[in-house]
Amino acid sequence: MVMGPLMLDLEGTALSDQDIRRLQDPATGGVILFSRNIESVTQVRSLIAAVREVRPELILAIDQEGGRVQRIRDGVTRLPPLAQLGGYYAKDREAAVHRARDWGWLMASEMLALGLDISFAPVLDVEVGRSAVIGDRSFHNDPQAVIELGRAYVEGMHEAGMAATGKHFPGHGWVEADSHVAIPTDERSLEQIETFDMQPFAALAGLLDAVMPAHVIYQQVDENPAGFSPFWLQTLLRDQLQFHGVIFSDDLTMEGAAVVGGYPARARAALDAGCDMVLVCNNQQGADEVLAWLEQSNISANQNRLMAMMARREVDWDALQQEPRYKNIRHSIEQLGEQ
Repeated sequence: MVMGPLMLDLEGTALSDQDIRRLQDPATGGVILFSRNIESVTQVRSLIAAVREVRPELILAIDQEGGRVQRIRDGVTRLPPLAQLGGYYAKDREAAVHRARDWGWLMASEMLALGLDISFAPVLDVEVGRSAVIGDRSFHNDPQAVIELGRAYVEGMHEAGMAATGKHFPGHGWVEADSHVAIPTDERSLEQIETFDMQPFAALAGLLDAVMPAHVIYQQVDENPAGFSPFWLQTLLRDQLQFHGVIFSDDLTMEGAAVVGGYPARARAALDAGCDMVLVCNNQQGADEVLAWLEQSNISANQNRLMAMMARREVDWDALQQEPRYKNIRHSIEQLGEQ
């Protein structure tokens, strides 16, 4: 069975009958785990194995950035926020870049060893002290530092065997509102955005495997949020930046997506704008509505692009725990937490 264009979530820590029904739907192409799906490393591995048994070809994802956004916390490395790398960058640029590569490798290695394909990382937003939802999830307030640290982090993920997703194109750092609960607007000109926020995406477009656009309306550029905008996704990202990877929508249940209408309308707008896969999370009725609409619309997903997001290397959990590089990086991170 091929992958459909919808990524959805699961109800709990084990598969329910409704979960299985949704997983078996041909319009489903991926699953994302949240904190409510996680009790322990052993349980997560069993849950992932159960999903694979139903649909082995699905993309299995998580948000494991570190800091505030780390869905799995017990039994794995407690990752610092990416802003700590920015702090090191100000003191020792070369050491910070090396550390960013190590952190990307370790995070990816742990998630692959659990059976996941991707973590939606890294955040490439430039933090300017305005956005509470981004904040220390960003590497730095200087686009060049975000480029250098982001490149190293992605290279570490690639070395581990995981595809990387840059978010939130073209940049979420300027807006104050949280797109989870509001509809953020950015009043700046296209030139201001291109010469500042968009720089990491432009520099890393050839290295990234996927991009996730922001649920932000850039008022001077387009009346639609970036994730529903053919201008942002096609004219700029695909044509100007020559990005050829996967475009994932951000979660369509977020308030920043509500301007488009109901869930099927949001899915249609995102796919029409250029998204390859749409996320509908934390709303089972919304997911069912999108599945029903996709069945009627007969929309197919780009299999070649999506296949590139699958895990590129099998990592054995027990063997990873004994690997010298893993132990050294984890020890250095644990020391940071003790300081």
